[in-house]
Amino acid sequence: MRIARFTTGEDPQYGVVTGEVDEHGQLDDDAVVVALAGDPMYVGVKATQEEHRLADVRLLAPVLPRSKVVGIGRNYAAHAAELGHDLPDEPLMFLKPNTSVIGPGEAIKYPKQTSDLHYEGELAVVIGRICRDVPAAQATDVIYGYTIANDVTARDLQRGDVQFTRAKGFDTFCPIGPWIETDVDPQSFADGVGVQTWLNGDLVQDGSTRDLIFDIPTLVAHVSSVMTLLPGDVILTGTPEGVGPMEVGDEVEISISGNGVQLGSLTNTVEKR
Repeated sequence: MRIARFTTGEDPQYGVVTGEVDEHGQLDDDAVVVALAGDPMYVGVKATQEEHRLADVRLLAPVLPRSKVVGIGRNYAAHAAELGHDLPDEPLMFLKPNTSVIGPGEAIKYPKQTSDLHYEGELAVVIGRICRDVPAAQATDVIYGYTIANDVTARDLQRGDVQFTRAKGFDTFCPIGPWIETDVDPQSFADGVGVQTWLNGDLVQDGSTRDLIFDIPTLVAHVSSVMTLLPGDVILTGTPEGVGPMEVGDEVEISISGNGVQLGSLTNTVEKR
């Protein structure tokens, strides 16, 4: 089931998106969104009689993290190597504030404090219930679904600050979307789902989740051993190799699909802040 947040110009609503998705993550022209009676994470999936053509609404970030976005660094060996880093012995965590979240089609704002702004296409895990100290074997019990994220990073600030807060925490530095897919066999990610990023139409990242150093159950267990996770919190699972700079006017598209999984595509442009 594809859970989305959308607006017709009025207050945001939740809905279920229907329609076929092609190999590029695009929905067909007949796709619709059926409005729901409230946030399905809290009230369940209760469909209303309201229905809209997807082309007539604007999709928003499908989740507004209640407290935090937890990022995982250097979780693909080739990405660690391209930045000259050793592989971590355990998941490397950092936080992005929930104010960094934006949705599909919204602009990533290029702040004046940086001159080296990078894209990082990633699989994102959305937590479905409050949890702490979750065993890896039970991780799927607390996962609501999966979506796409761009872990936007000011690379020069990251190098200079050593820790990641400023480099990854600016407003608009966490695009998420286009929806949350709730019906996914977790084994698909272990077997390998493609993570691809295009910059102005050119393929710049072409990875697979089979290359994750720490798999999704391990990440949920590790993060929840440190901090309580709340419904709507998001875990970013790391980015494959191929990260690079974005400039004002650029368009970044991220698609995650393959092995029976189709999370659609997330597109954002870059504007001067």
